[in-house]
Amino acid sequence: MTTPRTAPGGTWLITPPSDGRLEAALRAQPDVALLDLEDSVPPHGKDTARAAALAHLGAAPVHGATVLGLRVNAPGTVHGLKDLVALADAGLRDTVVLVPKVESARELELVDQALRETATGVRICALIETPRALLRLDDIFASPVLGGVVFGAADYAAATGCRRTSSSLVWARSSIAAAAAAHGIPSIDSPYFDLGNPQGLQRDAQEARDLGFAGKGAVHPDQLPIIRAAFLPTEEEVAQARAVVSAAGRADGRLVRAGGQMVGPPLVAAARAVLNRAQNGTDPSAHGGTQ
Repeated sequence: MTTPRTAPGGTWLITPPSDGRLEAALRAQPDVALLDLEDSVPPHGKDTARAAALAHLGAAPVHGATVLGLRVNAPGTVHGLKDLVALADAGLRDTVVLVPKVESARELELVDQALRETATGVRICALIETPRALLRLDDIFASPVLGGVVFGAADYAAATGCRRTSSSLVWARSSIAAAAAAHGIPSIDSPYFDLGNPQGLQRDAQEARDLGFAGKGAVHPDQLPIIRAAFLPTEEEVAQARAVVSAAGRADGRLVRAGGQMVGPPLVAAARAVLNRAQNGTDPSAHGGTQ
């Protein structure tokens, strides 16, 4: 396998590989459409789901701006081993492979070794969802084969006995986002599972953005517009960032006031990041200009 590239940020839509759901997922145009062989597939259906997923990946791993991915079963399980053998035989290209229950860099390297001879352009990503993984982030994230990380809030909450609330998950989310930034890889926040609460999704997505995540998972296409809007700068933020960059340009390296605050190198770097997000995304006014 070639040197891994980092995985896309933005929206990751998780979907079973059968029943026409991939077609609906692709119409929603997520950054990554992640075919799931793990939690959404019962044991008796995994062989059928695996064959369907590999057929999709082999036919077209990239659909416009959407990259296809696959969440395999944990490598230490029978179905996880069958997944890896099938992936090696399939000769994957330009796809994301999400490995669940990762607790060491060695697990990622085993996946890389299984795919190395036949796959090209594959981004191996780690699903961080156990307390033990949280205590080993630096070791896991230092793996040279790692292309990105995803937080699994549901399994983490089940393992720790905590509630799935903002306050109870803030340490885990902050730790993952910070460690990913330190190692230069994108971090994707856990999906929000209450499909009937768009206000809750908006709030949760804003928190993910504020903590430094590069994107967020979704479990239904209807969640994608809210997530996209939350990760885009508001018109006010863009205006403030332009003022900071403009003031810094005139100051020629000296500290200067802009919008009532002193502007130094860290604020200038942050402002440029805001402008970059605005330029690479959609105009926030298309989403109502609010977050």
